[in-house]
Amino acid sequence: MPKVGTTNAFNRTEWIKNSLKKIPEGLTLLDVGAGDSPYRQDCSHLKYIAQDFGKYDGKGDVGIQMGDWDNSKLDIVSDILNIPLPDESVDAIMCTEVFEHIPDPIRAITEFNRLLKPRGYLIITAPFCSLTHFAPYHFYTGFNRFFYEKFLPENDFLILELECNGNYFEYLAQEIRRVGTVAKLYTGSAIRIQDKIFLKGVLRVLERLSKKGEKSSELLNYGIHVFAQKK
Repeated sequence: MPKVGTTNAFNRTEWIKNSLKKIPEGLTLLDVGAGDSPYRQDCSHLKYIAQDFGKYDGKGDVGIQMGDWDNSKLDIVSDILNIPLPDESVDAIMCTEVFEHIPDPIRAITEFNRLLKPRGYLIITAPFCSLTHFAPYHFYTGFNRFFYEKFLPENDFLILELECNGNYFEYLAQEIRRVGTVAKLYTGSAIRIQDKIFLKGVLRVLERLSKKGEKSSELLNYGIHVFAQKK
């Protein structure tokens, strides 16, 4: 079976872990929109603080839901635009797969600027394009690189690294792999064996094209990863 369309979460997780290693030991990191704190264990060299609005419970009947959600590990429960910490009180901020769930992500960047010390680090990941998930807290399908290239510098951040995760063909393959699940959920019918054979052939084509057309990430990709520093 072709592997195309299966690397989204793995690529993102590895990038985040490697980015966290770039932050010097002993510094204070605020994980904004931490949810169930999946990267807490990767911050053992840092003073880790988890923040979230704490309202999502994993339940719902619209789009993709988690089923359950653990908010018990949060250190701060607050709105992302008004985090109760002093100005310039943290050395680093991590905000992973959160921006699509914030009504005003630009103001969130302004809040990050307030909280970070000069030369503080900022880690952001968010989808380029996404299906409805965590409803009703899903306000944007995703963000292009130009969003970060405009609003981070405007808020005194220097982009040190900006990486596209996947490309056009990888994204299409990811969604093709969902066809069976989505068909059963929304039509009540399983796809036929001949449909599965056809889709497997399409995945082979997409895998071949993906290897030849990585620059297609400028059209569509899984998401953008950004490592920045406050000036």
